[in-house]
Amino acid sequence: MRTRVRSRRRRHNPLRRRSDVVETWTALAIAVLLFVCAPLAGAAAGLWAHDQARTIAATQRADRHRVHAQVIGNPPAGIPSVKDTGPRSLWVVVRWTMPGHGPRTATVEVPADTARGDVVDVWLDAKGRSVAAPAGEVAVWQHTVTVGVWVAGGMVGLVLLASAVTRRIALRHRLAEWERDWALTEPQWTRRRA
Repeated sequence: MRTRVRSRRRRHNPLRRRSDVVETWTALAIAVLLFVCAPLAGAAAGLWAHDQARTIAATQRADRHRVHAQVIGNPPAGIPSVKDTGPRSLWVVVRWTMPGHGPRTATVEVPADTARGDVVDVWLDAKGRSVAAPAGEVAVWQHTVTVGVWVAGGMVGLVLLASAVTRRIALRHRLAEWERDWALTEPQWTRRRA
């Protein structure tokens, strides 16, 4: 049975045009690109992004250190909110003591429920400036997944765009082939001379 199926595919069919063969092979190539190449490209980009993000996070962890600071500023009172959802964080003045440098102050972002006198963690860089906390493992994985999904999605979009363009060109060629064949066939059917 398998040889009969193969032999039928190889037989010449007068109704099968060159544009039909091209469209079939194009559909196969598009399926491979969509279901094999796009996920592989997304995975490769995700792995690359994961390595880059881990390197950046390790650099940040080496460059930054955490100190405990006391809130000395008054958090703003009565912040307007929409549907009882207040802000998740506020900017207030905090003070901490660095060994060998004395007390320091800075305005940093703290949780919204922080009150005056509370102790919060502040991250500082090598120069003593207040900076964001270093990226954690969750942030690294979020970056990895985001890059991987966007690359795979971008490749899918490009493949689908190329598919649409290819189908449009194949349709034009098919119509031209039909027109050419009809010009040969019409005189035989209608008994007119070309």
